[in-house]
Amino acid sequence: MTKNFLFILLASGSTTLCSAQTSGSNIQKSGIHSRLDSASYAIGLGVAEDLKSRGVSQLNYTALADAMTAVFKGTNPAITIEQGQKVIYEFLSEANKVKFQSSIAEGSKFMADNKSKPGVVTLPSGVQYLILKNATGPKPKVSDEVTVHYKGTLLNGKQFDSSYDRNEPITLQLDKVIPGWTEGVQQMPVGSKYKFFIPYQSGYGERGAGENIPPYSTLIFEIELLKITPASTPSAN
Repeated sequence: MTKNFLFILLASGSTTLCSAQTSGSNIQKSGIHSRLDSASYAIGLGVAEDLKSRGVSQLNYTALADAMTAVFKGTNPAITIEQGQKVIYEFLSEANKVKFQSSIAEGSKFMADNKSKPGVVTLPSGVQYLILKNATGPKPKVSDEVTVHYKGTLLNGKQFDSSYDRNEPITLQLDKVIPGWTEGVQQMPVGSKYKFFIPYQSGYGERGAGENIPPYSTLIFEIELLKITPASTPSAN
């Protein structure tokens, strides 16, 4: 996290520095009179823009300056780097949760309303499913490999993935997918097709996945279980 954050910081800072060098009136107002001043200001902008995009709305600027002063002057900081990384992670996670509060509320309402619909079954984790096509084949265990066709959408109906569109089913280890799949697919007999409603806690959580699945997303999957390959038993020596 630290290296990525630094990369973003330097990229943002260098861009801002170029802009600052061409904006005379703003430079004078900000007390920027040297390359060091420009770089310092640009780094501040880069940090602030990155943090704001993560949902941070304010900081204790005195504490921020004290920490930077301690590092550059070589004095003992109030906390260690390791402690600081933990604090930063927790702080940014909470800020991100506030940023996506509307998505969390939308997902919670959807799941609450959906559980009372005819045919919907709710599992212990909160994952829900609806049987689209029943079958009488065996059910997989968590250690098994399964071959499935599937389609995934967000609550707004936007599709983010589909093996049907690729015309190619996927084979995967059931204990190496999101928790909602691990728990849900174990309920399915071979040959059946279920529709799953997965809260963010059993999906991709607070981080989301790539560009198409935002943080705290409630997910809807249609899954068709085509084949089970039992886990191999280690041979005795």
